[in-house]
Amino acid sequence: MAKNTQWPKNPQRLTPYPNFRFKVRFAGQTTAIAGISKVSPLKRTTAVVHHREGGDPSTIHKAPGQTDYSSIVLERGVSYDVTFEQWANRVFDYKNSQSPTGEDTSLLDYRQDLIIELYNEGGQKVMAYNVYRAWVSDYESMSDLDANGEATVVIQTVTIEHEGWERDDSIVETKEPSFLEPPNPVMLPVSSGGAAGGSGAGGG
Repeated sequence: MAKNTQWPKNPQRLTPYPNFRFKVRFAGQTTAIAGISKVSPLKRTTAVVHHREGGDPSTIHKAPGQTDYSSIVLERGVSYDVTFEQWANRVFDYKNSQSPTGEDTSLLDYRQDLIIELYNEGGQKVMAYNVYRAWVSDYESMSDLDANGEATVVIQTVTIEHEGWERDDSIVETKEPSFLEPPNPVMLPVSSGGAAGGSGAGGG
């Protein structure tokens, strides 16, 4: 049998990890941001620098240029948790912008490091990415309200700009759990005729 190089410690596993168990939290905090239901892909793009000299053949040399990390979009249902609102207001706060001092940006802490954690079906953390120097560039307090549309929850969205991400390589594969509940098998009553679930007192 070929060695399972994708999951060396769990050779019985055949499918990739699901996309529906995850948490997002600020670095330095143990509690996840409440209610997040969707995270956009982590993507980076390196520009291509084209160059050729006059004496070159009719081909172009290509070299890597500047690398740009795409924005990250976080979505969650609207609730009384104000984490998104507070973070967005650190970038621009309307109330403070109207004050005589005009201090509309919280320069000390509007940038935050984030941690995006992925979990397997059993609730074990299997992967995490650190996102650096993130700040809110777009804040949607609530999605469309539509009395004639399909019934759904109201969604709050933030778009995050940042200066890079990397996988936390301290998180390694661990043996997946195994358990039996209830621990002792419960046998069904057997009738006097010797057939489980038959007629009479032992019947169902």
